[in-house]
Amino acid sequence: MQEILQLEQVCYSYDEHTDALTDCTVGIGAGERIAVLGSNGAGKSTFFLLANGVLTPKRGKILLDGQPVGASGKERNRLRRSVGLVFQEPDVQILAGTVRQEISFGPMNLGLSKQEAAERVDRTMEQLDLTEYRNRAPQYLSGGEKKRVTLADVLAMQPRIMLLDEPTASLDPANTRLLEQTLGQLERQGIALVISTHDVEFAWRWAKRILVFHEGHLVCDAAPEQVFADAELLARCGLRRPMLCEVCEILNMEPRRTMEEFRAACQQATEEIK
Repeated sequence: MQEILQLEQVCYSYDEHTDALTDCTVGIGAGERIAVLGSNGAGKSTFFLLANGVLTPKRGKILLDGQPVGASGKERNRLRRSVGLVFQEPDVQILAGTVRQEISFGPMNLGLSKQEAAERVDRTMEQLDLTEYRNRAPQYLSGGEKKRVTLADVLAMQPRIMLLDEPTASLDPANTRLLEQTLGQLERQGIALVISTHDVEFAWRWAKRILVFHEGHLVCDAAPEQVFADAELLARCGLRRPMLCEVCEILNMEPRRTMEEFRAACQQATEEIK
């Protein structure tokens, strides 16, 4: 797989004494589903801000399509066009008076014509089921609706990678399901999705790859099955195994990623016993 974004030995510190991220080397390719795990302060947010160009590495380099990204504003804007960042709290990201104005902000700043920008905004609102809210003040929408608006903010920029910081935080089960459906739509468009989360159940059922950060270091980059089979890693990083992993182990079954897979396996086992 050709990588869109690469971080090579990237380091960053917020002061002169301690690195918030140390020697981070990782690549992200088209259409990937990546969960980012780690306790608070582990380096996840710093990784996102570097990958999106909000922060500039103190050491190391970032490459987009194999070309180094410089420290100039022009170079960082080039990075942000390909790598979009959705913040955990929608109210931090939402600034405009209406949903349409909010989603229009990014495309208009790309230098697109008014017609092309308007077409992008209309397509994005339709895709995320926001058309009926286009003239509403986003500040007064529900939590789940605000999350969709912040996704639309980034999606209208047509990024190739989307970084989402705790997107399921504060969502009820119904809105969490809607969000996962939206993520499925984005994946089918070939957008790489990188999601920071504390929800190991979500990471287990959704991700194809997991990055684990601990004390400013990327300590593991592997498939979910490998990550959650490593008891020493989980203990060191303050993580726990997903419930389905535990249940399947108790029943001496191969690990199942979703409840649907688990039910099907149980049904098959029951029929074999009969």
